Amino acid sequence: MARRKIGLWIIGAKGGVASTVTVGLIALKKGLAPNHGLVTQLPQFANIDLAGFSDFTIGGHEIRDVNLYDEALQLVRVSKALDAELVAKCKTELDKIDKNIKPGTLWNVGSKIEEISGDESRKFKNKETPRAAIDRLQSDLKEFQSKHDLDQVVVVNLASTEPPVDEAALPAKWKDLSKTLAKKTCALPASSLYAIAALELGLPFVNFTPSLGSAAPAIQELAIEKETCHMGHDGKTGETLMKSVLAPMFALRNLPVMSWVGHNIFGNLDGKVLDDPANKKTKVRSKDRLLHQILGYSPQTLVSIEYIESLGDWKTAWDHIHFQGFLGLPMVLTFQWQGADSLLAAPLVIDLVRLTERAHRNGDRGLLTFLASFFKSPIGVANHNFVEQFQMLQAWAEKVEKMQRL
Repeated sequence: MARRKIGLWIIGAKGGVASTVTVGLIALKKGLAPNHGLVTQLPQFANIDLAGFSDFTIGGHEIRDVNLYDEALQLVRVSKALDAELVAKCKTELDKIDKNIKPGTLWNVGSKIEEISGDESRKFKNKETPRAAIDRLQSDLKEFQSKHDLDQVVVVNLASTEPPVDEAALPAKWKDLSKTLAKKTCALPASSLYAIAALELGLPFVNFTPSLGSAAPAIQELAIEKETCHMGHDGKTGETLMKSVLAPMFALRNLPVMSWVGHNIFGNLDGKVLDDPANKKTKVRSKDRLLHQILGYSPQTLVSIEYIESLGDWKTAWDHIHFQGFLGLPMVLTFQWQGADSLLAAPLVIDLVRLTERAHRNGDRGLLTFLASFFKSPIGVANHNFVEQFQMLQAWAEKVEKMQRL
């Protein structure tokens, strides 16, 4: 059977996570690396006809004037997170992919992200309405799909975290929200413009960041109207993953949690952006919302995120959990989580793209809630228990496999 040709269009295409995703797909395609960390390589998903690593062509939008190969080398030289020999073996492909990457939009990204942008993206600033920006982004997507003769394109947002948006002030209906796109006063951030650009074309959209993206009800309505699918937001890779695993243990053992404190330090570009209080607010809110749902009550919590430049891509999290044991005796569980941020995230991005493409092909539309286990704040899903979220994914895979047999 002829394989389908799938486009992976990455927002923030030359960032740390995106560079790692790109190097990773090239390496997997060439058989240069093992498939560790890929959920879709588990036996549960072996028989649902997922796209292969060789089926993907990569392009994207980027706001910085940088070279993809050089950005991958940053993860070699600064963070010691990627192998230099591996990146060198991928250089030819990286240089080809560079030609598929176009300037993004700076609409309502916040001052911190604007600071790191390059001239190519800045030339559109203050010259485009949101509608004009969307039209430009869509032109890039259509050109990419046509040039490479792609059967499908999945758009994934891996860009830096934007400042929070007052969602309550946004129109709840797409017909009303769409009218604001012609105005310079439009409150939507860039992540939502990318989402609209994809969904209007009927393309699946995944938001791996804490930014608004496709979460607004009006944009969710657009996805249904255009008969496509989407999911987000904020990839669950480290400390919050541990919370979603450990909190159910405390609940099921009837061990009341009195306080849960998490301290995070890292030094990559994402950390630099999150050093701004406005951008940090979006991230902290996403990391701190799951304990109440799992425990059924709200212990005292504190989440801190600090930028330590010397750490590069290496993120360290310390958590201190103060809980009550038998006869009310106070006890403590502490843990330390350390990992290369981009390499924790990259396999999950590849998983999400493979699963989203398969879901769209399966006829799934609207929110892909079965992907909840991949996100800190899964849209449309109140259950944050990791095991139960993963069971949703397994149930979906079983359903797809049964449908294939019919």
